[in-house]
Amino acid sequence: MNTPRPFAPRPEPLDDDHESSETVSVGGAPEPAPLTEHGPAHVIAVANQKGGVGKTTTAINLGAALAEYGRRVLLVDFDPQGALSVGLGVQPHQLDVTIYNLLMERDVTVDDVILPTSVPGMDLLPSNIDLSAAEVQLVTEVGREQALGRALKEVLDRYDIVLIDCQPSLGLLTINALACADAVLIPLACEFFSLRGVALLMDTIEKVRDRLNPDLRLLGILATMFDPRTLHTREVHQRVVEAFGEIVFTAVINRTIRFPETTVAGEPITTWAPGSNGAEAYRLLAREVLAR
Repeated sequence: MNTPRPFAPRPEPLDDDHESSETVSVGGAPEPAPLTEHGPAHVIAVANQKGGVGKTTTAINLGAALAEYGRRVLLVDFDPQGALSVGLGVQPHQLDVTIYNLLMERDVTVDDVILPTSVPGMDLLPSNIDLSAAEVQLVTEVGREQALGRALKEVLDRYDIVLIDCQPSLGLLTINALACADAVLIPLACEFFSLRGVALLMDTIEKVRDRLNPDLRLLGILATMFDPRTLHTREVHQRVVEAFGEIVFTAVINRTIRFPETTVAGEPITTWAPGSNGAEAYRLLAREVLAR
């Protein structure tokens, strides 16, 4: 069984002056009620075939914010790059077993792979480059699109939320995530080219709904990489809201130096800079997710 790797030493946080471009969205959702019991988990795939839009950042920080509200959270690193694992202080190349082994080896159980994180109530199913082989090996398997769902089935009763960080493609791994998810959360960078890929992702979601998972729904679209100082990002955000209406979350994730800092620290922004605007934005997102 994996043992947790030591977390990276915490660098000194930068002055708040470096967050001058960051703002907090107004509005939001009510404070969630505490739970008297846990499970079964609601499975959310964090997906977008475009890279660099904040999927991993969102999975880590949304998970941590949900844990703050008393939810038991499992983060699933389903990207061979292992960025989610790295962002939580784990060195993927040092792991003996990962989600790849869970998918491909019958004698490996989910308890052999799950790691605790520095956030109470939040666990991790780590990944590394080995997972890239699974996409090839699963092609010949019966029920190949349900491999992840079968692997997660035995732990759903332990958690309230499962967040799957998908790879930036619409390949078999992402299809696996969509096939076992209850809902999809789409991080969308406030850049023109990000808008062009949303239609393709929506089409994929619709096909999965028709053929594999009729209960799959779109949870919402999260605006990321927002810089209120530039006209371009404001215009893109306005177009997203006009096109998708209430499906767009009130929470907006702004560009800030805090997020690269948290990757170095190996912890979420809610614990690295708990009073920052970035942390408050993800707490707002967590409340909206629970309200939906």
